[in-house]
Amino acid sequence: MVIMSVIQIKNLTKDYGNSKGVFDLSFEIPKGEVFGFLGPNGAGKTTTIRHLLGFLNADKGECIIDGKDCRTSQAEIQKELGYLPGEIAFFDELSGTEFVKFIAEMRGMKDFTRMNKLIEMFELDTKGRLKKMSKGMKQKIGIVCAFMHNPQVLILDEPTSGLDPLMQNRFVELIAEEKKAGKTILMSSHSFEEVEKTCDRVGIIKNGKLVAIEEVATLNNSRRKTFVVTLKNENEALAFSKEEINVVTLNKNIVTVLVKGDIKAFISAMAKHDVVGIDVITQSLEEIFMHYYGGENNVQ
Repeated sequence: MVIMSVIQIKNLTKDYGNSKGVFDLSFEIPKGEVFGFLGPNGAGKTTTIRHLLGFLNADKGECIIDGKDCRTSQAEIQKELGYLPGEIAFFDELSGTEFVKFIAEMRGMKDFTRMNKLIEMFELDTKGRLKKMSKGMKQKIGIVCAFMHNPQVLILDEPTSGLDPLMQNRFVELIAEEKKAGKTILMSSHSFEEVEKTCDRVGIIKNGKLVAIEEVATLNNSRRKTFVVTLKNENEALAFSKEEINVVTLNKNIVTVLVKGDIKAFISAMAKHDVVGIDVITQSLEEIFMHYYGGENNVQ
């Protein structure tokens, strides 16, 4: 069965000079996929998203959603699109209720069942004036506005920015529901935990260029585990360190071992020695991405 690509970016180039912009960017997102778009600030994530929304003219290449050109069919695409910007522009004098209703009217919505369900889900009090709301409260309003008209395609720029951990979990639940309903989602994020919980694949952008596309499941399978093994004494530790294992450090009676994939050999080695304690340190998804960014300081 052929799954149609709902979002297509083909050789997209927008050069702002001084190596800023995006360069020859190409990737596709099939129907029903949640795609994480990762990269440090200034890498080109928002520039890419603005092209998908039809806000910018590319120097070269094209963006297509549902077979329609994002620039020439902008109005038509946005009827079926849910968008959450990284920086949301509000009319500060309106209340939350007035703003949500204003967006609903713009979209020609008649049924507010889904809107009310989302407001309840995110425990949102919409009565107050927008200018007095916290960043987290405003973010919740942005989420409600992006999802309330039941769009088939969603483009989300840093969707959980400002949300507390409980609301971040609610957002993860919402994405799981949308995925089950066959929605296609592009999600720009800095949160590796969020990506791990929600996305099928991730695209990694650096200096405006796509450096990798990976399956999240593949990345999880490639994780290394570091075991810190405490043995009865130094002699036991020395003997254990000579087994067929990948020893990182040997310090008195403590041996640090790196294990990737099958742990049978490691367990077998431990069984031969007097082990009195063991701790495990699992490599985070963020650490796996480090080599794409070329160092910890580049990841924000």
